Amino acid sequence: MSTIKNFLLVFDHAKNELLEQVDFGTDIDRATQAYAQMEEQYLDNHRVDIVLVGSDSLETVKVTHSTYFVDGARSLIDLALSGS
Repeated sequence: MSTIKNFLLVFDHAKNELLEQVDFGTDIDRATQAYAQMEEQYLDNHRVDIVLVGSDSLETVKVTHSTYFVDGARSLIDLALSGS
């Protein structure tokens, strides 16, 4: 059985940029504290997504949450523009 790791992602849609990507390993307490701090920091900014993801690896997160990563976002945009 794999160990679940915690990844905090902070994405600014206006800039189309991942502002933060933090790997907390298995420390869920630190991860949830950091998540709460980011939620408070960006409380009035609806352009920013704060996401705490549990996964086996960052590579999996890049697949499941691809729009937060440059290659994934570009691929989705290219796909939409191509009409496929």
